[in-house]
Amino acid sequence: MSKGEQKTNKQFQDVLEECRLLFKKKLHDYGPSWRILRPTALTDQLFIKAKRIRSLETKPEALIDEGEREEFIGLINYGIIGLIQLEKGYVDTPDISNEEALNLYDKKAFQALELMKKKNHDYDEAWRSMRVSSYTDFILTKIQRVKEIEDIAGATLVSEGIDANYLDIINYAVFGVIKLTSSLDEC
Repeated sequence: MSKGEQKTNKQFQDVLEECRLLFKKKLHDYGPSWRILRPTALTDQLFIKAKRIRSLETKPEALIDEGEREEFIGLINYGIIGLIQLEKGYVDTPDISNEEALNLYDKKAFQALELMKKKNHDYDEAWRSMRVSSYTDFILTKIQRVKEIEDIAGATLVSEGIDANYLDIINYAVFGVIKLTSSLDEC
């Protein structure tokens, strides 16, 4: 493993830990209320987060005091929730404890990390040379693909499923957080 890959792995894990801490705090406040969300609602939640990032990237002024970094973190956490919901299905009332929710979160975060390691190795750290706005556009494309897959009830002919798209959304969003954090650290 190259030094670049080692650095990426550490930065990726640091971002996931930050996201997990926020997820845990929200579990304290709200419990696993997200268990009632149907997949289409989660896709729409991902969509509005990504659209807000794109808006922040293109408009000269923001009226809400949360920036791109916070929205990328939201994409990561909702992406992980989406993976959990795909596995467990939605319910009418929350049916798991906060502890079980955290365990499921950790399992899906680890899945995203492992996929990133494989892709990052094969793509040779290409993400570092990309613009953050490209991550946003790729995420919006992945969300559009998920919507199309949902509209055909998952009956794809050659494409990856919704879970693969959620994993890619998580990974692009983590790269966005890393890049935006690096920009802040350089100031």
